[in-house]
Amino acid sequence: MPEETETRLAHLADTRTGLPIPSAPVFASAGDERRYRKQRLAAAIRLFGKYGFGEGISGHISVRDPEDRDLFWVNPFGVSFNRVTVADLICVDTKGVVVAGKHAVNPSAFAIHSQIHQLCPGADGIAHGHTVHSRALGALGRLLDPVDQESAAFYRNQVLYDDYDGPAVGVDQGRDIATRLGDKTALLLRHHGLITAGGSLEEAMHWFCTFDSCAQVQLLAGAAGSVKVMTERQALLAREGFGDRQLAWFSFQMMWDDIVHEQPDLLDE
Repeated sequence: MPEETETRLAHLADTRTGLPIPSAPVFASAGDERRYRKQRLAAAIRLFGKYGFGEGISGHISVRDPEDRDLFWVNPFGVSFNRVTVADLICVDTKGVVVAGKHAVNPSAFAIHSQIHQLCPGADGIAHGHTVHSRALGALGRLLDPVDQESAAFYRNQVLYDDYDGPAVGVDQGRDIATRLGDKTALLLRHHGLITAGGSLEEAMHWFCTFDSCAQVQLLAGAAGSVKVMTERQALLAREGFGDRQLAWFSFQMMWDDIVHEQPDLLDE
């Protein structure tokens, strides 16, 4: 008998999930990739506005520059999430100097994002916001339990930051946050909010939105009664699929399609 071999349909991507997910695009130049990243960043910021993640001046999303890894693009200080366009985005260096763009940088954005980009090499995209559900979960000092498939994506891949020392506007505090985050996907700050990071902006955004909705589910379920969580085996099985990085990247593409269709002015340069 010939040895049996595993067959794989040609249209399926080579991912752990086996889903027909396309690969990320490859660019002819750094300029083309920069434009792509800035467009996705503007869309992510608009999505924050659409989902109600705004809280005054708080909240910021960044993506590493594709050519100079010491630079990152981020939303400007004092501009509503609902109104940011590609033209509004600013580029910041390791000293907090705005090297491109007409707006100022949020001191907290510099303190947090500069240190994560420097100390976490795999974090090309970072999202931070003070959402209702993440703040509520943080007030309890709880991380996500594996109550369903989505929350299992963060099983053993999240950190609780319990050392609140005022608003994060100092580089030392940002460095401590980055060190604690390490190679994890999410860091929940007690008394503060949520940070997610990924190998792309798309990943970071998907993890942020998913974590916040999972926090809502956990809070609702806990308020209604006794919650039965997954066993370790079940949580690891669910994480294998729902924690897949390429799936996270692809999930953002649908959010991108929706927000660009709904608010095409975000692409104004």
